[in-house]
Amino acid sequence: MDIASARPVQGLHHFAWRCRDAEETRRFYEDLLGLPLVHVIKKDHVPSTGEYCPYVHIFFRMRDGSCIAFFDLGDNTAALPSPNTPAWVNHIALRVASAEDLLAMKARLEAHGVDVVGITDHDGFIHSIYFFDPNGFRLELTVEVAEAAVVQGYAAQAHEELARWTREKPAA
Repeated sequence: MDIASARPVQGLHHFAWRCRDAEETRRFYEDLLGLPLVHVIKKDHVPSTGEYCPYVHIFFRMRDGSCIAFFDLGDNTAALPSPNTPAWVNHIALRVASAEDLLAMKARLEAHGVDVVGITDHDGFIHSIYFFDPNGFRLELTVEVAEAAVVQGYAAQAHEELARWTREKPAA
């Protein structure tokens, strides 16, 4: 049997999450964060399973062409946080172009009443801010601040660092 080799993943098309209210979510992502709404799918049956479940699926485009998307199932219910995971763990990080843009977005979010944590320095690699959308979904806006040579150094040591963690991590 000939198994085809892995093909390179070209990038993110979309990340999808459940939202409580599609219009509330649109206002946050389009009006506040500046991500244009580019597509809406409204169906009564799930195409992949055939299951009956009326929904709307909304897509917001980022500058690199990727999207963040949401499902509104029409029941005014947001996704529940994972009971076995701290609230800071599950999130999506969206890239901004510069440190100035990060500061500007922090000020914009705060001016609209959004609680923002940060600016947080992650080992001199990235600087980030954190906040929640109206669905309780945690977002991070980040900018890479490390020089290319530093990033290459991180990459060169990544497998060794992971192996060390695997050997030394606390037992469950």
